[in-house]
Amino acid sequence: MKPNLRIVVLFGGVSEERDVSIASAAQVIPALREIGHEVIAIDTATGVLSSTQEALLLTGKVAALPPDSDALALISQTHILPERQVADVHVYFIALHGGSGENGHIQAMLEMANMPYTGSGALASAMAMDKDISKRLYTLANIRTPAWRMAPDYTERELQTLGLPLVIKPNAQGSTVGLSIIHDLDALDAAITLARQFGDEVMLEQYIAGRELSVGVLDGEPLGVGEIVLDQALIFDYAAKYQAGKVREIFPAELPADIYAEAHRLAALAHKTLKLAGYSRSDFRLDENGKLWCLETNTLPGMTSTSLMPQSAQVSGITFAELCDRICRLALQKRKS
Repeated sequence: MKPNLRIVVLFGGVSEERDVSIASAAQVIPALREIGHEVIAIDTATGVLSSTQEALLLTGKVAALPPDSDALALISQTHILPERQVADVHVYFIALHGGSGENGHIQAMLEMANMPYTGSGALASAMAMDKDISKRLYTLANIRTPAWRMAPDYTERELQTLGLPLVIKPNAQGSTVGLSIIHDLDALDAAITLARQFGDEVMLEQYIAGRELSVGVLDGEPLGVGEIVLDQALIFDYAAKYQAGKVREIFPAELPADIYAEAHRLAALAHKTLKLAGYSRSDFRLDENGKLWCLETNTLPGMTSTSLMPQSAQVSGITFAELCDRICRLALQKRKS
């Protein structure tokens, strides 16, 4: 029987995905406790939570819109490393999304402090969070990805090649925060201005019509392939991701066997190409010609019990609690290797 662990769950923070992170922690913390682990909850913006604070904060609900900059500015920061009441920790479970929690900054701090943590290392996290870099690496690995240019480094001819509709998004954000789809180039400047509110670098990306697929990877092995049915929407946006009833999620996806296998292969290859560890989730578009296009790879995908990563694991017979436990055990294995 595997020994129980003392685990710190890091969540919250001050990125635009703060609410999503809180929702993940609200599921991860009780799941780890139910299987016998001791869990300490740390909001990296405010510090260690008491049981009363946990009950108030960890509601598991996500608003229709991400918190704005004024709301985030009211939250103090940063409480990442242990406080006095935190000692003898076996592993840090990173339930953060976006910002410094996902871009390698917190991972680097934990590495410098010699603290084991879940998920990918600092460099891999940074590469995956930078959409421009990750797409360059996809291309080198022969993983098909939509064509793109970075603002303002594009010509009129390149814009015509990308075509319409055109996706405009921050280069280092998640949950489609700051993303626009434009159908007329007259809207380009406004879309770039919006994206720049969430990061200095902005990507212009070819829009690929088709079915939206998602594949989790655990310890290098692909899990179930799922489909997000968008109905009339063009994009799986923030509200659609986190508000009940906005989309249908089908696990496993109803796909021909060869396409299902190819989605498996590409998700595992993306995980390896970006030098990821522990777990990840890659998102794809399947076009009308049966070609898969990799949109992005998430190093810290959402971890509510109904998020895409846990649903992908469920298809492979892995319960939510087991998934959380295995993510922690993989972090300890990584430390020993």
